[in-house]
Order: sequence, then structure tokens, then C-alpha cells
Amino acid sequence: MSGIAPHLPDLVPFLLQSLNDPKPLVRSITCWTLGRYARWCVFPPQPETRSKYFEPLLEGLLRMVLDNNKRVQEAGCSAFATLEEEASEELVPYLEPILRNLVFAFQKYQQKNLLILYDAIGTLADSVGNALNKKEFIDVLMPPLIERWQSVSDDDRDLFPLLECLSSVAAALEVGFAPFAPPVYQRCVHLVNNTLMQTQMYQQNPTIELPDKDFMIVALDLLSGLVQGLSTAVESLVANSNPPLLPLLGVCMQDPSAEVRQSAYALLGDLAISCFTHLKPHLGQLLPELISQIDPQSEHISVCNNAAWAAGEIGLQSGAEMQPYVNPLLERLLPLVNNEQTPRTLLENAAIAIGRLGLVCPEIIAPHLEMFLEHWCKALRGIRDNTEKDSAFRGVCTIIQANPNGAAKSFVYFCDAATNWNSPSQELNEMFGKIFVGFKQMIGANWDNYVTTFPPTIRQKLQERYGV
Repeated sequence: MSGIAPHLPDLVPFLLQSLNDPKPLVRSITCWTLGRYARWCVFPPQPETRSKYFEPLLEGLLRMVLDNNKRVQEAGCSAFATLEEEASEELVPYLEPILRNLVFAFQKYQQKNLLILYDAIGTLADSVGNALNKKEFIDVLMPPLIERWQSVSDDDRDLFPLLECLSSVAAALEVGFAPFAPPVYQRCVHLVNNTLMQTQMYQQNPTIELPDKDFMIVALDLLSGLVQGLSTAVESLVANSNPPLLPLLGVCMQDPSAEVRQSAYALLGDLAISCFTHLKPHLGQLLPELISQIDPQSEHISVCNNAAWAAGEIGLQSGAEMQPYVNPLLERLLPLVNNEQTPRTLLENAAIAIGRLGLVCPEIIAPHLEMFLEHWCKALRGIRDNTEKDSAFRGVCTIIQANPNGAAKSFVYFCDAATNWNSPSQELNEMFGKIFVGFKQMIGANWDNYVTTFPPTIRQKLQERYGV
């Protein structure tokens, strides 16, 4: 890229002009080539030149999406999805023309290109999020999607890309998706149930065809999108689910397929956030299975990751009722946090889960504090401020207050992680302050000598923010 970047101010206008070439082959390869430079067009080195590249690229690719040649449609749609990923929320001012073009493509496209169109719509939803949740956008986007949803049968593999697209749309539209949610929810539950029943029949009679688990995976993912989007408004759907969702989810959590388990634990965590009352009666059956999936030796990192994340969400909602499960969870989470080789996302989710369990059951975790505080702080010091990080840090502060001596050895790492926050919530900031003042009193006259061993930036922030 660095070698070609100086030439792009000349090359991009040439490529944009080539989108008008009479030969379809030239138009299609030009779409592909422009996709490679989409990021540069969205963020050129001189921002003031952006209108020369970004808007013409947007307009040009949308024209190619509606080209009369199938090959150009395919290349245009794929390049447009790439542009969506690069431009992200920069697309918000252009949503109306984008949606009108993409929806018009439903009338032009044949089967193969429809699959690419679903991907472009799903990517758009992922890129602009709840900016899509406006009545005028919903009225344009949803009718053709629901029409396709109703016309594709339950055993048609073309359902997969449509379900994936709807997962992104449901999560982006949030409560705007509510009018369409009941039939979508019910069909997903049926897809899961049917696949499980066919699997059972296959186990009894291996001569029949093995069911395609992908139907179940995409249905679970769409249920996750619905639960995330609708938040607490999903309660009535789960309450009236036929067949009931939670027993089905319990079976999916034990499925031999890692992909099924991965999607099941993601849905479990989402349900804990949005409708814990329906989850609570089943925790006695679900938690032992969840704990077994948090396996430091597992090769299925994504399953382990989603299970660790779900454990933290359930702990946050369960409160003190989580007590019987805290020690078995710690046995599996601590090796993950203390191992330098643990993949980044899993490390962060395991650390957040420990912090959240500490928030609800600090007295159980406090005796173990010395074992994990240093690695815990290193794992979470650099992640961006958000509510998950906030609850985890409040949990660790609660553990430190229960066992201050356990923090002594790793105190500098805690100071580093705490002062690395950009804007902690008021509650968390006060907890930090109390701990720092408490340690200063505990160490007494030797405090000034003690903090001279700290890196200068940490000393400065402790002084400026907390006066210690």
C-alpha cells in the first residue's frame, strides 16, 4: 500500500471513470480494484480531498450494484460490502440512497447474487448500528427481507445467509425490529427443535440422513441478534415460546459440534442480560455444563470464550446465589488468566468474569487474590472503558477491600490498571480513591519511599487524581 499510495490521487479518478466502461469485464474488475483502495478513499491523507474520492466511490459502486450484468452486480455488491466495513458510521448521512439501491436490487438479482446482497445488507447493519432504527429506513428495508424470509423453506440452505443478515439487522434495529420479531423468533425455535429431533432420530437409526447442524447454528445466532436488539422486550417471546427455549438451549450447550456450543453459549449470555427471570429456574442444570466448557486445555477457544463471558453475565445477575458455583469456576478461570499463552479475547473474558464474580461473592474470591491480581491487571489495563470493564474493576476493588494484604505484592500493577482508565464511573473512581488512601495509611511514613519505585506516569496520576 505504501508504494502505491502516492499514485492514488491519479489512479482513483481513473478507476472511477472505468466504472463507465462499455465492457462488463472492465466494470467488474474495476469494482474489485476499487474495493482494495476503499479505506484510502474514505480516509485520504488530505482530509479536505475526501469529497473527491469517497462520495464518487459510494455513488459509483451503488450504480454497479444495479448494473444489468450479473457479473458486475456481484463485483459491485462485494466491493460495496468492503466499503461499508471501512467507512462504518461515515455512511450514516447516505443511508437513504444506500437502502433504496440495495432494496431495488432484490427485484433485479437472481439466486446467486441474492446471497451477496444479504451479506451487503448485514454488513451495513453491523457498520451503522442503531442509526438504522428510523421508521423511514425500516419501511424501506424490512418488507423485501420479510418477503424473502417467508418464501424460503426451512430445509433450503439459502436460509443461512438470510438468517445471518437478519441477525445483524435485528441487533441494529433494536426495538425497531419488534413488529417483525414474533414470527422470526418462533421459526428460529422451530429450526432448533427440528434439527435436535432429526439428530435424535439419526442416533436411533443411522441409515437415515444426518441433519445439517448449520440450520441450528444460524437460528441460534439470529435468536442472539433478536435478544440483543429487543433487550428486555424479548421477555414475552421467551415466556410464550413453543416449544420452550431454555430446555432446547440446554441440549445445544452439550452438542458434540463446537460451532453449535459456541452459538449456544453466546445466546445464554445474551439471555442473562435481557431476561434473567426466565433463565434463573434452569441455572441448576445449565451452570454445571457451562463450567465444564471453560476448559484451559480446550482446543475450542471460541466455545470456552463464550462460556466464560456468559458465566460473568450470569454471575452479575445472580448475586449471592452464585456462591455454590464460584469455586468450581475459579478452578477453571484462574489458569486462563495466569497463563501468558491464553488468547487475548479469552484472557479478557476470563478476567472480566472473575471481577464480576468478585462483585457478588467477594469473600469466596478474596483468599485467592494474591494468586491472580498481577495477571488480572495486565489483562484488563489496556481495554477500552465500557460497562463490562467497569463491573469487573468494581469487583476487584471489592475483593481488595475484603483482603488488602492479598493486593500488597501486586499493588503497582493495580495502580497502573486503575490510572489507565480514561473516565471511570463515579462509583468506581471513589472505590479507587478509598483503596489508594487505605494503602497510604497502611504503609504510613514509608509511603513516599514506596511510591518512588513506581513508574513516573503512575506516580503523577496517583498524585493528580487521588492526592496520594
